[in-house]
Order: sequence, then C-alpha cells, then structure tokens
Amino acid sequence: MDFKSLKSKQREIRNKFSDNLGLRVHRALSWLEKSEQCNDDQDSQLIFLWIAFNAAYAQDTEVLRHTESEAFSLFIAKLVELDESNKLYNLIWAEFSSSVRVLLDNQYVYQPFWDYQNGKLTEQEWKERFAKAKVAANNALSSKRTDLLVAIILQRLYTLRNQLIHGGATWQSSANRSQIRDGVAFLSKLVPIIVDIMMDNPQVLWGSANYPVVKE
Repeated sequence: MDFKSLKSKQREIRNKFSDNLGLRVHRALSWLEKSEQCNDDQDSQLIFLWIAFNAAYAQDTEVLRHTESEAFSLFIAKLVELDESNKLYNLIWAEFSSSVRVLLDNQYVYQPFWDYQNGKLTEQEWKERFAKAKVAANNALSSKRTDLLVAIILQRLYTLRNQLIHGGATWQSSANRSQIRDGVAFLSKLVPIIVDIMMDNPQVLWGSANYPVVKE
C-alpha cells in the first residue's frame, strides 16, 4: 500500500467517515504523500512518516515514553483486533521479523542509554533496564503478541524521532544511518496499514482529532 492506492480508496468511501475520522485520515495521507517524495532523504522521510502516524493516532505521543500507557496500548490492540486480513501480523512476523530483532537489540534507540550518557542514570541502571526490556520484547516475540511488539518498536522509534526533532543528530549522519534506514522501512509499511484499518472500520469510535479545523 502507498499514498496513491490509499487516497483512491479514501475518495471512494469517505462519505462513510465521521468528521473526526475523515480529518485524521486526510491529514495522515497528506504526510504519507510527503514522505514518499523524500526517497533520497531518509531523515526527512522518517520525520514525515512519524507525523503521518501521529495524525492517525491523534493523541499525545509522549505516552510512548511509558510502556504502561493505557491509551496507546488500547489503540494498538484495537488495530490488531480489527485487522481481519492480518496485515499487522504479517508485517511483523513475515516481513520484518529479523530486522525487528536487530532494532530491539540496538542500544542507540533505547532512551535509558541516552539518559545514562546525560548523567541521569548509572551504567548499571541503564543496562539492567535494557536487559529487562529485551526480556519483555523476547516474550512478545515468543508469544507472537503483535500488539505488544508494535508498541515496543514504536517506543524505540520514538527515541530516534526525538534525536532528529530535538537536534540530537546531524542530517544524513553516518552515525545513526542503520537505525534511520530500519525505522523508515518499518514506518513506511506500518503507517499505510494503520490508515487502511481505520478506513475499513468507520463505525469504530476513534476519538476526536487533535487541533480540529476551526472555521472563522
């Protein structure tokens, strides 16, 4: 799936959407289109893909800092439950199973590692947390809990997103190229699936969109 196919589908069925769902989908697709125009610039591509994801999710993604966030967990669980074609399952277990493991083992997309670098945690503390996080990820892998694994991956990518947005990385730096590449590859598949599932389920209460359109 890409912007063109999803936009065509949206035009055909958008009369079934609530105002909030219609706005979420419209915004998410606009940023997905922009991301596809940046094939030679993966830093920008990741940022635009994250905006597209956030437009669809339309809630405060600061919750991604907290693994126990009920709102985010419920959103991902809802998507998995509604995914009758198992697109999310296949994305994780068929297409990205090996790269997911590499990403989860990468300390550079694990926020406590940077908290240690900035003096907020001791070396022992961040390593203990990383070990526990890998156990949780391996449990999700072994039990094939798609919802948990997607949530964990997005938590890692949120750290990568922060590095870019907050000026913690150099544009097109070789230092973080592998995680940027893997992040773009994953989000470019995940975001269209999320939007597609939402469009297939207009009857579901997706909640209000952030920053609604205000008519003057």
